[in-house]
Amino acid sequence: MNAGSMRPFFRLLLQLSATLLLAAPANAVVGAAEDAPDLAPFAVMVLTRAANSAGFCTGAVVAQNVILTAAHCASAPKDMRVYVKTAGGAALLEIAETRLHPLYRADAIRRRVVSIDLALLRLSRDLPAAFSPLGFAEASAALGQRVRLAGFGFGVEGQPKTGGVLRSAELITAAPMSPVLLWARGRPGSRSGACVGDSGAPLLLDGRLVAIATWASGEKGAACGALTQAILIGPQQDWIAAALNAWR
Repeated sequence: MNAGSMRPFFRLLLQLSATLLLAAPANAVVGAAEDAPDLAPFAVMVLTRAANSAGFCTGAVVAQNVILTAAHCASAPKDMRVYVKTAGGAALLEIAETRLHPLYRADAIRRRVVSIDLALLRLSRDLPAAFSPLGFAEASAALGQRVRLAGFGFGVEGQPKTGGVLRSAELITAAPMSPVLLWARGRPGSRSGACVGDSGAPLLLDGRLVAIATWASGEKGAACGALTQAILIGPQQDWIAAALNAWR
């Protein structure tokens, strides 16, 4: 897709960035975060538009033509694009098909039920050669273990212009432990965590994908910088593998 055809999509995104699609779901990497060029081959931006709104999330590369992200980021394929940037330039990639996890519940918070907030996006063509799939962690993270969050979200809460850059932060897994969810906090005083635009961001354990960020909260009325919630990938690997096999 050439630069001219990219402009309308980006114009809408920039104009309506204050209404980013993340209801309270995870935002971007704030606090003690740093640019993460070493993770650029494994993460992409997922852009979504609607009639009067637009938003973006992060996605993890799990196959050369498949992105794993948060289900609440997904919409009709025609209203989504994956944005990638390499040394050769930027491109918007069309999405051929989306697959929501069968246990995803959009109204989970209201109904107080478990929801597996994951979606797979099959691209219409392969990612550039600069991208490669993440491997999956062989075990879940233990309480108090360090994980690395990488996302394109806001670097400063409430400031959309600070988003769109891949950043990472070290987080520490926290209670309560769950067979489905991972909770993590920044080091004391760091105020690190997910923020707007980080839904779908990968959390890495020893360089391998252990969870996908879906929700964040802050302190004293803030939306970011205190607690990051993510879906553990280990229990969902059969679902991911089935989709990847079906799409080969």
